[in-house]
Amino acid sequence: MSTNKSPMMRWLPLVAFALLALLLLAGVILSRDGNREALPSPLIGKPAPAFELPVLHEAGRLVTSQELAGEPYLLNVWGSWCPECRVEHPVLTKFAESKRVRVIGYNLKDEHADALKWLEQFGNPYWLVLTDYTGENAIDWGIYGAPETFLVDADGIIRWKHVGPMSEATIEQELLPVLAEVETR
Repeated sequence: MSTNKSPMMRWLPLVAFALLALLLLAGVILSRDGNREALPSPLIGKPAPAFELPVLHEAGRLVTSQELAGEPYLLNVWGSWCPECRVEHPVLTKFAESKRVRVIGYNLKDEHADALKWLEQFGNPYWLVLTDYTGENAIDWGIYGAPETFLVDADGIIRWKHVGPMSEATIEQELLPVLAEVETR
């Protein structure tokens, strides 16, 4: 049995280790991007999906997307089952109090009584609360969870989307600049 390895075979483990180290380094560098979890929405710049949804506080009343047209609105997806919605709620409430834009609640896959109780407990910052009990309309919006927030302009075009809880920094640095553009159109 010959123990003589070719020079190439002796270096193979070192080369494999070096390649793995480079791959790991690339992963570390790429993970420094603070917005790495943001999912770009293919709906930005496109018309908001048409919908007809029930109003949480008015049994039997349905609101359509056409009824919201004419003025911009911020559509905030939330649920009583969503822990992160509780985190963003005070921030969203403070922003809604500015009355800069209509804030529409989009209650996703919630029990009617649970949604009402949640708003009673934490306060209702919404101009109107729509409900999507089954989540069927959420698919058209590309919603996969809560919280998510969309800015829709007066023409019904989606101009901005945020996934996750809104913070004061998100409002100041992301939402307000886009809202200023929307208001000048």
